[in-house]
Amino acid sequence: MLTTLPVSAPAPAASSGAVLELRRYTLKPGQRDTLITLFDREFVETQEAVGMHLVGQFRDLDRPDHFVWIRGFPDMRARAESLQAFYGGPVWAEHREAANATMIDSDNVLLLRPVSAEDGFATQLVPRSSAPSASRVVAFIYSLDAPVDDTFRAFFDTELAPALAEAGVRPIAHLETEAAENTFPRLPVRTGEHVFLWFARFDDAAAWHAAESRLARSERWTSLRTRLEDVLAAPPERLVLEPTVRSRLR
Repeated sequence: MLTTLPVSAPAPAASSGAVLELRRYTLKPGQRDTLITLFDREFVETQEAVGMHLVGQFRDLDRPDHFVWIRGFPDMRARAESLQAFYGGPVWAEHREAANATMIDSDNVLLLRPVSAEDGFATQLVPRSSAPSASRVVAFIYSLDAPVDDTFRAFFDTELAPALAEAGVRPIAHLETEAAENTFPRLPVRTGEHVFLWFARFDDAAAWHAAESRLARSERWTSLRTRLEDVLAAPPERLVLEPTVRSRLR
């Protein structure tokens, strides 16, 4: 078991967004590539032009009709201003019907912040390309009964992260719930939840599967995973993501 310490509010990083959204859309069957084509063509530079950071766009490889993307903002006030500018602007007005026609649900959204100033995505982003990438981005979502605190952060940093590294899994970003009030209620976010997320990158599917196999064989990881699950409010959730051609996280 972990001993609970007082919650601290770490300083977030502004370089790739001090506030981030992890957006997971459930789409109508067969519509994912339609949305990705539209999104990558019309909604990347146009969002960045009003102050957003487009971190990455992905296919969820375990869920064939899910589209996942991440965007960031300097702060909550800037988030409200940027979202108003985009969703009240001409590009969204022109293409919203086509985008919405692909979707069943777009409200599965976590509002997040980097755990520390070094834990965002800034150093992981590459210039946009028109070429496909074989890489995989894997995320694990840990749900807790209370806000992430120093005890849980220390448990991850001193015990979980070294065990992951031993198996060749090196997290590139760590995020946790941003508890600020939603400054743009027109777009709902999940509330009343406390999550800790980490992301890792692999050169290709084979590299990810090899690391996954090493974790499954690791007695150290198996023991730590039991301790981890004892303090979680729900089983860990895994996302295995394939970047779209215009994703900067790839």
